[in-house]
Amino acid sequence: MNRLRQRIERQVMGVTGLALGDIDYEHPRGDPGLFGPESVIWRVHGDFTAMLCGGIGALMLQMLHPLALAGVWEHSRFREDMPGRLRRTSQFIAATTFAPRADAERLIERVKGIHRRVTGVAADGRPYAADDPALLTWVHVAEVSCFMAAHLRYCNPDLSLAGQDRYFAEAARVAEALGAQGVPKTRHDIELYLQRMLPELVFDERTAEIFRLLLAAPAPSPAARPLVGLLMKAGMDLLPPWALAMSGRQLGGLERRGVRLGVHTLALVLRWAVRNGASHRARRRMGR
Repeated sequence: MNRLRQRIERQVMGVTGLALGDIDYEHPRGDPGLFGPESVIWRVHGDFTAMLCGGIGALMLQMLHPLALAGVWEHSRFREDMPGRLRRTSQFIAATTFAPRADAERLIERVKGIHRRVTGVAADGRPYAADDPALLTWVHVAEVSCFMAAHLRYCNPDLSLAGQDRYFAEAARVAEALGAQGVPKTRHDIELYLQRMLPELVFDERTAEIFRLLLAAPAPSPAARPLVGLLMKAGMDLLPPWALAMSGRQLGGLERRGVRLGVHTLALVLRWAVRNGASHRARRRMGR
């Protein structure tokens, strides 16, 4: 059983930011990072399966904004190197949540430097810049709303409203460090913000291509192909009903139940197998 556990864990680590290998999550001892083990963000970001589903949903939601889509389309190798893009995104989220403070701050400064170079003109003729505070807020809200939806569905459906609000307030600190402004910090304000953004969102041919690429994402091994397909559908299943309606994609009731049951089952296996994720290493750093 240990050999099976290690084999599963190696495959999981290979698709996360830990594969990039430039952060020591276990040292220095006692460094709480930006948040520490008593934070809600450590709990919400600590489950690999839910975070992967949430991250997929977040990317789909983010791409409904024409300016966010333009930045990815014109300045990212996402279409040619989806695993690499997902690893780098995974590393940033894991590091800003669980890494020692110096590493978390280093990653934030690195991303700010990348954002300064991402500028252009979108398909609708509007100029865009990745460091635009309003665009940073959109990307952040799309992300944390999907992470919370995944946590409530696959980890803790009983997380209190106060706990959810605390999560959004904690996560906002990273968005603000990147330059976002007017970041909503409660569930109520997140929902109001998404409703206000609806008139700005578009589902066009480029957005459809991103959805298609995600739903046909490559797997690390032939055996993992059904699981990758399951996770991609689970990410889509986390989208708000209005976002699904915009995409023209729907999961039927039977398919939706199958996806959710499949993800719950997969989560049990991965929680058993994965013992050295970023959250585990951070807890060891803190003597937990």
